[in-house]
Amino acid sequence: MTMKTNWLRSNALRLSGLTTTIIFGGLLACGGGGGGSIQSSPEPIVTPTDTTPPVITVIGSLNLTIEQGSSYTDSGAKATDAVDGSVTAITSGTIADAVGVYTITYTATDESGNSATATRTVTVVAASPATPAGPQAIDSEKWFHQTRLPDGNGWYNGEIQHYTNRIENSYVSDGTLKIVAIRESFTDQDRIKQFTSARLNSKYAFTYGRVDVRAKLPQGFGTWPAIWTLGKNIDENGGYWQPQCAADNSCVGWPACGEIDIMEHWGNNQNYISSALHTPSSSGGTVNVDGQYIATASTEFHVYSLDWNADRMIFSVDGVEHYTYAPNDKNSATWPFDADQYLLLNFAIEPNIASSFTKDEMEVDYVRVYAPNASSSASPVWADEFNN
Repeated sequence: MTMKTNWLRSNALRLSGLTTTIIFGGLLACGGGGGGSIQSSPEPIVTPTDTTPPVITVIGSLNLTIEQGSSYTDSGAKATDAVDGSVTAITSGTIADAVGVYTITYTATDESGNSATATRTVTVVAASPATPAGPQAIDSEKWFHQTRLPDGNGWYNGEIQHYTNRIENSYVSDGTLKIVAIRESFTDQDRIKQFTSARLNSKYAFTYGRVDVRAKLPQGFGTWPAIWTLGKNIDENGGYWQPQCAADNSCVGWPACGEIDIMEHWGNNQNYISSALHTPSSSGGTVNVDGQYIATASTEFHVYSLDWNADRMIFSVDGVEHYTYAPNDKNSATWPFDADQYLLLNFAIEPNIASSFTKDEMEVDYVRVYAPNASSSASPVWADEFNN
């Protein structure tokens, strides 16, 4: 009965000329008429969530080493993001001058909140020892090379050297002045001599005060270094101050100008430090003289001092006094020391120089001039620390 019923329905539909068509995808069409169609709504577009952080590229080396005291400027970093493009990289961290390891951090965040970091390591190490500077010329604002033979032939007291302005004979290095005497044949002013050295005049002159000179002395028979002063009114050809006194007609001869020997050392009396005054009343082999022995005069630095005021002069080494000059009757013959004097540093060679001598030096750490009666904490009124 069921099969019969289905056959009847099939034929009835065929007879009526109607056909049913099912279209997948949501569209149902009916043939045989002018019917329409039904279309479903499009699905919404969904944007994927950004979960990828930016990529940071550190500019330059990731590990740096610098010395203490050097300047450090960080080269920074750049960042890019797959979605947002270029992103700002923020730098944080500091580099101190103390020895240690420091970290610089770079952070970048995109618009979706994804962050990335990168780091650079900077190691600060102790500075390398400074390379000693080579010989440098003395400060010409403070010192004058006296080189002219005063009598056209030689220097006083039988000295047998030429004084030169060459850097071989006087220079500054490692914080000290070197005045160097050398055995060598040298021609100057039409005179040939077998030794050279240097004689410096200070371009500063003063009346009264304390002078401190820290020095280490040469040694050997015939060597003669000195730290001393002369009146700037001395009539001596070739001296720094002579043109000035000649211009105002105030020049006088030696010893009327006065001479103060703060330190003299003869190699034939090794380690004996002499201090003396030369005046019209006592010149040449003066009686105004005394000294003391310093066992390490040529191997260690010592401070040679003059304390000069209107009443007296006191000479000392490292604060230990060995001579005071204070004449009761102060006049032009005994006391030509109430006017300006200037400093001299020189290294002379005597005729009896040892045959083994080839080269030696007087080394000066500093020269300082203080105001009269200055306290121990006072600053010098004039000085050369030889740090140029």
